[in-house]
Amino acid sequence: MAKQKIVLAYSGGLDTSVILAWLKEHYDAEIIAFTADIGQKDELEGLEEKALRTGASKVYIDDLREEFARDFIFPMFQAGALYEGQYLLGTSIARPLIAKRMVEIARAEGATAIAHGATGKGNDQVRFELGVAALAPELEVIAPWRLEEFRAEFPGRAEMIAYAEQHGIQVQATAQKPYSTDRNLLHISFESGILEDPWFDAANAENKDMFVLTVAPEDAPDQPEYLELEFEQGQCVGLNGERMRPLDVMEKLNELGGKHGIGRVDMVENRFVGMKSRGVYETPGGTILFAAHRRMESLTMDREVMLLRDSLIPRYSSIVYNGFWFAPERLALQALVTESQKHVTGIVRVKLYKGNVVAAGVKSPVSLYNPNIATMEADPTQAYNQSDAHGFIRLNALRLKVASGVGQNAE
Repeated sequence: MAKQKIVLAYSGGLDTSVILAWLKEHYDAEIIAFTADIGQKDELEGLEEKALRTGASKVYIDDLREEFARDFIFPMFQAGALYEGQYLLGTSIARPLIAKRMVEIARAEGATAIAHGATGKGNDQVRFELGVAALAPELEVIAPWRLEEFRAEFPGRAEMIAYAEQHGIQVQATAQKPYSTDRNLLHISFESGILEDPWFDAANAENKDMFVLTVAPEDAPDQPEYLELEFEQGQCVGLNGERMRPLDVMEKLNELGGKHGIGRVDMVENRFVGMKSRGVYETPGGTILFAAHRRMESLTMDREVMLLRDSLIPRYSSIVYNGFWFAPERLALQALVTESQKHVTGIVRVKLYKGNVVAAGVKSPVSLYNPNIATMEADPTQAYNQSDAHGFIRLNALRLKVASGVGQNAE
């Protein structure tokens, strides 16, 4: 009888390496290791060999960077998503793509379950499993950190290191980093460890070595750099006159943003599972793209359409953060977003300087800005008669006058 097959989301770190061996031992199953290349750079080196040595029967390391940029990052940025006013959702938006590919591999390999190393306290467990539920509800999900027997066997890092040594799993058994990281094409996050104290100053000069993608703003070049971003229907299609694919756009923006110290965020956020957590993020390219896209919209998007779309930003952002990317409500909102972006076309010029993205010009062939109407001088179009404002103000003031009278009578 053929063994059960389990597809494991595998990073090659201590946790998922131990989980790989533990699953094989406890479930008597074939473990297919899957790693998504979504921009981790050198973190992917040697993963295939390590997974096979640890006991995987097969290893997938799939380059999903272009799909990530095109089908996940760009649509999210069209929506103006920003969680709790600060977080550009770098980790959140990567999880549905990973879940999608895991489901595809599971079906291709005839697997009956997928497994992950997300903890029972975090958001990622929810994101992975909601994605699987939406795409392949027949698959079982194994989350070892939610199993009491697993937690009893591995109450701490020391026990995991001992298990790895016993099973011949190569790990760096050095002192634990004082924080954990997660990197992809959109950002890198830092959390836990020393960062669990919200009074700890991550931006202090003593902690410069923590940051990976950006220089400290005070160490950025003293001369500003100008950049032109070309948009078509709300998507950035070129930089400085050169047409680019979404992946190329993100890589170039990351390079420029990192050089100028752009995109650092330090915040305490509300996890979906109910607790607050502190996270430090570097999102250099995303910060530039977000600012430029918003600037492009200011020239080309109808006021009421913008108000409607903006009213949905908190909802859309929570949907992404909480793991409902494949849910019908996200798809419905995305259809509205796509419609709102039809005329978000043109060129935005920005100045990059010491952590800042400064507006430096915008133009569009479908601009809604008419200088002849907006001018403080005589309007040659006669489209706006200032005398009309008298009645406009009186009508809008009516309810305020009525409310004021009621208030005075009540007193």
